[in-house]
Amino acid sequence: MKDIFHDSPHPDPAVVPAPEPPLRRQRDYRLYWTARTISLSGSEVSRLAIPLTAATLLGSSSLEMGALTAASTLPHLLFGLVAGVVADRMTRRRPLMIACELVAAVMAATVPLFWYLGVLTVPYLLTVAFVVGACAVVFRSADFPYLLAVVPPSQRTEAIAGAQATQSVASVGGPGLGGVLVQALSAPLAVLAEAVAFLISASLLRSIRATERHTPAATQGMWRDIKYGLHLSLANPILRALLGAGATHNFFASAYIAIFMLYALNELELPSGMIGGLTACFGIGGILGAIIVPRLVGRYGDERVLLGSVLLFPSDYVVVAFTGGSLPVKAALLGSASIVVGIVIVTFATCMNTLMARETPTEYLGRVKATSAFATQGVLTIGGLIGGVLGELFGLRPVIWICAAGGLLAIPCIWLSPLRHAPRP
Repeated sequence: MKDIFHDSPHPDPAVVPAPEPPLRRQRDYRLYWTARTISLSGSEVSRLAIPLTAATLLGSSSLEMGALTAASTLPHLLFGLVAGVVADRMTRRRPLMIACELVAAVMAATVPLFWYLGVLTVPYLLTVAFVVGACAVVFRSADFPYLLAVVPPSQRTEAIAGAQATQSVASVGGPGLGGVLVQALSAPLAVLAEAVAFLISASLLRSIRATERHTPAATQGMWRDIKYGLHLSLANPILRALLGAGATHNFFASAYIAIFMLYALNELELPSGMIGGLTACFGIGGILGAIIVPRLVGRYGDERVLLGSVLLFPSDYVVVAFTGGSLPVKAALLGSASIVVGIVIVTFATCMNTLMARETPTEYLGRVKATSAFATQGVLTIGGLIGGVLGELFGLRPVIWICAAGGLLAIPCIWLSPLRHAPRP
């Protein structure tokens, strides 16, 4: 007799895969997100505490303060591309990430120790900033591919949005916490918060149970592997467009940041506390962006959301350049603009990383992500220097308008690429 059950065209409901639980209910993702948020918050505390240590306790000159700032970003230029190759060569990236957190924790902990022993110097602070910065570069090269390994493919956009939100959460709470700790404990002891944060992050990452499934590509030597990562990033028209837009935006954003503090204090006559509040508004916008971007992507697709977000890049600069009036009016305008730009940046970054993951073969994701970081982070130093020089030559408000015009240059990078012709989901 014919088995009508096995010959039925309807699938057995028992074999239909169950939907994935929301990310907030997935233990491994919660551990990952918490680890990153705590680690980045500790870094925000240190960003305030280490310069204060150099300035108030060691009497650093302006040149030494500039070198201290450069020391933390220099590893992006020196090791960024190499770190991407190293991450691609590893079958398990989590041990590398944990090791970076532990090394950074040890270096941060030596600052209050050396201060207590009376042997802390500016050159040693430069060394700490450089080593911690190098650990961050190596960590980030492995971080993005590892995140994609611990979440289901169907939830990548939401996971990436959540990862982008970690920076926003840290920017909201980190500076305030840093100020409290510096006031209560002194600047060197506040650096201990960064060391503790790195240790907690390492412990949480170690508790993740997800199994990595990564088969490294065959290596052809360090230099050839780096060249191939560059080739992948520039030959693919979508990756090339993302790289161009990201680097262009960061260049002019860095120039803007270089002169904004002086403009806010001298031209807009804002109290210093309000400037800190604007940073918090940006962080709040980032959190809102992480909440709404998965819904936008689900309705319109990554490409269309990216096309819309890039149009709003110059909005913050335009509002700042036009802002005037009473202090409450300035606060309302600048606070609203900071929230909007926080939403825009997290939305763009989330779609950018999702598309990068889609367009890049898994075995090369580390070096492509590192190439992107090399370009987008490397221009920060150059943009900041040029912003300062232009401010000296032309004044502060003209530089803001230059940055607004420069921000428009990111639009054709995206709109003239194949991203414009992507079908709706």
